[in-house]
Amino acid sequence: MRDFSSSTYQRKKVASNRVKVQREPLDLKKYLRPLGRIASRLAGVTLVCALVYAAGRALNSATFCSLKIIEVASTKHVTRGEILAMAGVEPGKNLLRLNLKRMGEQLAKNPWVETVRIRRFFPDGISIAVTEREPLAVINMGFIYYLDKNGIVFKVLNQGDRLDYPVITGFSEDDMNSDPAGTREALKTTCELLRVLREKGAFILADVSEIHYDKDLGFTMFTASGGLPVKIGSGDFSAKLERFARIYRELMAQRPSLHYIDLDYSDRIVVKRT
Repeated sequence: MRDFSSSTYQRKKVASNRVKVQREPLDLKKYLRPLGRIASRLAGVTLVCALVYAAGRALNSATFCSLKIIEVASTKHVTRGEILAMAGVEPGKNLLRLNLKRMGEQLAKNPWVETVRIRRFFPDGISIAVTEREPLAVINMGFIYYLDKNGIVFKVLNQGDRLDYPVITGFSEDDMNSDPAGTREALKTTCELLRVLREKGAFILADVSEIHYDKDLGFTMFTASGGLPVKIGSGDFSAKLERFARIYRELMAQRPSLHYIDLDYSDRIVVKRT
């Protein structure tokens, strides 16, 4: 038997079998195709934006949008020149670039202006319609203000402003700051009293020189003739004034002997004589 342990023969190592994998070539088109579609869409959007921008620039510079016609509705207290100056509008401006909202806000800063309506008329016109506040009375609150029909204190009187309105007293600027809601409600009630006085025939608003307000006692009117106090309270004005109208002329004939008249009852009139 052959002794292999002492033999000098070296066995060669046999390399393990390797399987050669066939790799497919990378298909770059597969990945680039979506990117190409996105790039095409972006290019289309960019082109559209550029066209819109160019069209806007062209319209802004077009001569047919140059403002030529400015219509301003007639007003009593604010002149056409004042309206145009406040709105910042003049012929020659570009109609498309006018900021109508900002123009309206500027006009609303004028105390006479209640509402504003501004419209564009292509190709070259604009219209401005202003609704003005109308004074119902003047109110003494330290300074003299106008009071409108909605109970809004809206303008300090200046030299030249009309004074031939009923005078309201008893309110103050401190009341407006400390109790704005209550003061607004009382001012609305004041306007309601003025409205009823204006509608009544025998006893009319011209007979009243002053209306004084008190939080606890309500309203007291003072007659234009002699300043006679007529207490009317805080409500049911129409019924109270109807009763008073029936005897008003008779009472006014006795005015020198009267101290005050109290209407603040549901079924009678109290006359206090001096």
